Amino acid sequence: MPKFLLPHSCWAILMSVLLLTGLSSPCRAQQRSHGKIFSAYFEEWNIHYSGRNLADFEKNGVAGKLTYLIYAFGNVSAPPSPACVIADPLDAYQNPAVPSVSGKPYAAPLLGNYGAIQQLKLLHPHLKALISLGGQLGSTDGWTAAASTAEGRATLASSCIDMFIKGNIAPGVQAPGLFDGFNIDWEFPGAADKQNFTALLVEFRAQLNRLSKTTGKKYILSFDSPAGPRNYVNIDLKAAAAQVDFLTIDGYDYAGSWDRQTNEQSPLYDTAENPLRAAAFSIDETVTAYLKAGVPAAKYTMGLPLYAVGWTGVPNVNHGLYQNSTSVSPVLLSDGSGLCPKPDKGAPSPGCDTLLTPGFLTYATIENLINKSGYTLWYDSERGSATLYNPITGTFYSFDDPTSMALKTAYIRKHKLGGAYVWALNLDDANGSLTKVIAAGLK
Repeated sequence: MPKFLLPHSCWAILMSVLLLTGLSSPCRAQQRSHGKIFSAYFEEWNIHYSGRNLADFEKNGVAGKLTYLIYAFGNVSAPPSPACVIADPLDAYQNPAVPSVSGKPYAAPLLGNYGAIQQLKLLHPHLKALISLGGQLGSTDGWTAAASTAEGRATLASSCIDMFIKGNIAPGVQAPGLFDGFNIDWEFPGAADKQNFTALLVEFRAQLNRLSKTTGKKYILSFDSPAGPRNYVNIDLKAAAAQVDFLTIDGYDYAGSWDRQTNEQSPLYDTAENPLRAAAFSIDETVTAYLKAGVPAAKYTMGLPLYAVGWTGVPNVNHGLYQNSTSVSPVLLSDGSGLCPKPDKGAPSPGCDTLLTPGFLTYATIENLINKSGYTLWYDSERGSATLYNPITGTFYSFDDPTSMALKTAYIRKHKLGGAYVWALNLDDANGSLTKVIAAGLK
């Protein structure tokens, strides 16, 4: 076998030796006394086909382990009146069919996911809820235009605070304190946006601070930031980080459906064997770059994926790693027993992987594949990443499992980073197994 790949059993033994010899104890000593940040994104749009609601994360015990619940997404409209907009009012606050978290009826008129958030926060007073604004699209969702002038920035921040912090959700629907702050997800600003990106954060921070003087409450501001060097070049990382409580920094999508050659989508380290070695596609290199740019370690929260990326038509060489594929992997049934007959998101077949997207699988489905005939689980011992390969079908997946997540949380402790977050809660198995591994590793 290649020197940088170990089968599951060998890697498990190695991890056990490390723990027994106490080599991980310095990491525990470096943990901040008040603990690490652990956040999780919750997707508004995924409650229907996945069948996962906030009530499920109370039942399986995940909710109590989180520091922040990050709700994705609120929209940003373009000028002449830049404003925050609720993406889906029905699921956000109107839907009476969203299961109650506490078992008690919702306090109308606030129903849906927002009502569930209210109940969740009552059960867990330490838990803060953030609304993530935007998504990945940049200028098309209003960021570039709104941030380009002082007036636009002030108007947008005021609108978002009024809606989500003060709780003026809609006419006749008030929910003050529903959200405790923002996660700004203007992920890919253009070259002309660099200064305006920071200026927008300055405006949000200033308005939140003014509100704090009135209410006596602390409001959280964070922003999402990409992993690849070419993607964060248009952010003044030091200046932007100075305005926020923490950053959610992607630790995934280093490889994916946009690539023809298989690779690891969330590797902790890189290695000389990687054909894309020069691209600096690893978490360690991302951490190094951000800290060098002036982002404080305590504000760095590492993004961890609860999903896999995959390819098919992959030759049986090197367990499928670094090989050319013929296409991305197909959508499977969630139990791993075969292909999804109809992955059309408009009217999908029942029982399919809930992402319903070629080239991607939830961890819940990957977990079911691991013990299926024909699949072999391997670990890349140099990069700290799990892979799954079936030479019969030529299908290869890159993903994280409990062992690789343990390595990443040990890295977070060792380097005194602020913590971690997951994308996204509903992609884990029903027990929240992988999420719980991360929570335990951050302690």
